[in-house]
Amino acid sequence: MALNTFRLQLRFTLPLILVLTIAALVALPLLDRVTARWFARDLTLRGDLVASALSDTVADALRDDKGERLQALFDRSAQDEHLLAIGLCSPDDQLLRHSRGFPVDLGCARAKTLRRWGGDTVQVSVHPIPAVGEPVARIVLLQDRSFIGRRSQDTQRYLLEFVALLGLAVLLITVVAAQLSWRGWMRGARALLSGEGLSPAPRASAPELAPFAADLRVRLRELDDAYRRSLGPSSDWSPERLRALLRSQLRGDEVMVVSNREPYLHERTAAGIEVRRPASGLVTAVEPVMRACSGVWIAHGSGSADAEVVDASDHVRVPPGSEEYSLRRLWLTPEEENGYYNGFANEGLWPLCHVAHVRPVFRVADWAHYQAVNRRFADAVLQEAHSKDPVVLVQDYHFALLPALIHARLPRATIISFWHIPWPNPESFGICPWRREILQGLLGSTILGFHTRYQCKNFLETVDRYLEARIEHEHSTISFQGEKTLVESYPISIEWPDAQLQASWPPVEQCRQRVLQALGLPGDHRLGIGVDRFDYTKGILERLQCVELLLERYPQWIGRFGFVQIAAPSRSVLPEYRAFQLQIQAQVQRINERFGRAGYQPVHLLAKHHEREALTELYRAADVCLVTSLHDGMNLVCKEFVAARSDEMGVLMLSRFAGAAREMREALIINPYHVEEMADALHQALSMPPAEQRERMASLRMTVREFNVYRWAGSMLADAGRWRLRERIEARVLEGRAQ
Repeated sequence: MALNTFRLQLRFTLPLILVLTIAALVALPLLDRVTARWFARDLTLRGDLVASALSDTVADALRDDKGERLQALFDRSAQDEHLLAIGLCSPDDQLLRHSRGFPVDLGCARAKTLRRWGGDTVQVSVHPIPAVGEPVARIVLLQDRSFIGRRSQDTQRYLLEFVALLGLAVLLITVVAAQLSWRGWMRGARALLSGEGLSPAPRASAPELAPFAADLRVRLRELDDAYRRSLGPSSDWSPERLRALLRSQLRGDEVMVVSNREPYLHERTAAGIEVRRPASGLVTAVEPVMRACSGVWIAHGSGSADAEVVDASDHVRVPPGSEEYSLRRLWLTPEEENGYYNGFANEGLWPLCHVAHVRPVFRVADWAHYQAVNRRFADAVLQEAHSKDPVVLVQDYHFALLPALIHARLPRATIISFWHIPWPNPESFGICPWRREILQGLLGSTILGFHTRYQCKNFLETVDRYLEARIEHEHSTISFQGEKTLVESYPISIEWPDAQLQASWPPVEQCRQRVLQALGLPGDHRLGIGVDRFDYTKGILERLQCVELLLERYPQWIGRFGFVQIAAPSRSVLPEYRAFQLQIQAQVQRINERFGRAGYQPVHLLAKHHEREALTELYRAADVCLVTSLHDGMNLVCKEFVAARSDEMGVLMLSRFAGAAREMREALIINPYHVEEMADALHQALSMPPAEQRERMASLRMTVREFNVYRWAGSMLADAGRWRLRERIEARVLEGRAQ
C-alpha cells in the first residue's frame, strides 16, 4: 500500500520537477544577458562620473602645465576597484599623461575606435574635456570588466540554488498536500463503499466526491431495482417466519393484543347472525399477526350479536372456520362507551393528534370514563395472562394509560405499545389537560412504536417538555422513574396476498366491466376511487374539489371520467362527523348537478361498508386511486391498492402528509391543501402512458411486498425478544452477586 502511494506521488511530482528544471534552463541564459547589460551600463555610468569629476582639475592643470600634478591625480584616481588606468590625449591624439598600468601600445587614436581591450576583460571609454570652443583634451578610461563574469556566475549559482530550494519546498508541500488529499479521498471512497456516504445528505470527508456519490446512488438504486425484480416474489417475511421468530426469540411466551376495535363482529340480521370485519386499518394490520401468533385478542365487543356467540368467559375462536386464536370481548356500558370512546378518545385525542381543523374537546367526565375503561382492560389482561411475563401488544390512542397499569401489576411483562395515529409537536399536545398522565401511562411500555422517525422525535420532545425524564437520543430511549422505554419507528403495512389468493381474483378487465356496469358507465370510461371512513382528516372534501377542478380545467374528461368515493360511516353520533357527512353529500350533489348529463354522473358516493372482496374488485378496476389525507399516521388504503394491482397498472396519488409517502416515492405525491396541484396530478395520472404506469407500480409493489405486516410485527417482536433476553441475563447476574 505504501509503495503504491509513493508511486502515485511520483507520478504527480516528477512532472513538477521537470517543469522547474526546464524553467531554470531557459531562465539562466536570459538572466546572464540581462545582468551583463546591467553591469556594462553601470560601468559606463561610473566612467562618466569619473570623467566629469576629473574634467575641471585636468583643464586647470593643462593651463598651468604642471605634469606632476596630473600624474599624481591619475595615479590616485586609478586606485578605484574597477578603474585600471587613465590616459590623457591631446586633440591630435597624442598621449600627454597616463597613470601607471596604462598600455602605451593602445594609443589615443586606437582608443577612440575601441570599446573593449584584452578581449572582454577591459572596457575602454573616451571622454572629452570641454573648454570654450573645441575640447582641449580627452580622458581615456580603462575599466575592469572581469567582475561581470564572476558576478554572472555567482548569480547563476544563486538562481540554481533558489530554484532547487523552491523546487524542494514545492515538492514537500505537494507531497504533504497530496498525502492529506489522498487520505481524504480514501476516507471518502471507503465511506461510499461502506454505504456511509450514500445517504441523501452524506457526511462526506471529501466534498469533491459529492457528485460521484450522487451518481453512485442513482446507479446503485437502478441495480437494486433490477436485482429485486429478478428475484421475483419475496418470501422473507411471512407467517411462517414470524412463527419461527416467536419460537426462537420468544420461546414459550404468550402473546396478547389489546385494542378497542375487535377483528370480527357478529351482527344480527334478517338472515341470522353474520360475521363482519370492521373497516379499520388497525384490524387490517394486526389481525394477520395474531393469526400467526395464536394468542389472545382483547377488545370491546360492539357487535349486536357478539354476546350471543361467546362462551362463559366471553371468549370466541376466530377467524370463523379456521379458529386460529381467541377473541376476548369486554362489555362497556353506553355511558362508558360515550365518555371513553366518543368523548375523550375521538373528540379529544383524535383531533389533537391529527392537528385537524376541528377543535379538540376535553371534559372531566370523559377523562374519568377513559381512566375507568383503561383499568378494566388492565384487569382483563391480568385475567388472561397465564405467566408473569407475557408479551402484550397495546394498540392505539384508546389505551394511553394501559401500559403503566399493566406494568404496575405485571412488572416482568414486555409491553409493546403502538400509536397508530400521528403524534403532534409538544406545543399542540400541551393543549391536553392530562398530558402528564398520558405520557406517564405510555412510558409504562417496554417498547413504544410510531409510524415514522418524525413522530418519534415529536414524542421525545414532548416528554422532555413536560416530564422529568432522562432522554438518550442516540439510543432513542427514555428513562422515567427507574424504568426504560425504547421509542422506535415501525412503519406498519398490510399482509401481502399469496399466490393462491391472487389466482382467485377475477381478471382486471372483468372487474372493470362489473364496476362500470354497476355504476351505469360505458366500458371505455376512466375511473378514479377513494376508500376511507367518513372522517374529516382523510381529505375527502379536498378530493371532491380536485375532481370538480379537473372537469373544469380539463373539460375533455367530462363524460369520460368518473370518481367513486367509498365512505364507511364512522362515529356518526358525534356532531362533527354528522356535519361532515352532510357537507360531503352536498358537495357530491353540487358536482353532479354542474357536470352531470343524461346517462353520466361524475361522482358516485357509496356511503356503506364494503367487504374485502368488493374493495379488491374496485381497486383492480380503477385507473387511479386518490389518498389525500390531511394528516395520517400511515394510511393502508394506498398499500391495499398497490397489492391488488397484480397487472402492474394503475396510478397512486398519495398525500405528502400520510406516513406512507415516506416509503412510496413512486406514487404521485401531492399536497391535499393545494387543489390546483391535485387537479393537475389527476390529469397527469389519467394521461400517464402504460409503460410509466408499469414502472411505477412494479416498484411500489416490491416495496409493499417486502415491507409487509409480518416485517412490521417481526421488527417489534425481535426488539422485544432482545430486550427480554437482556433483562433475564441482568436478573441472573444480580442473583449471582446476591449469592
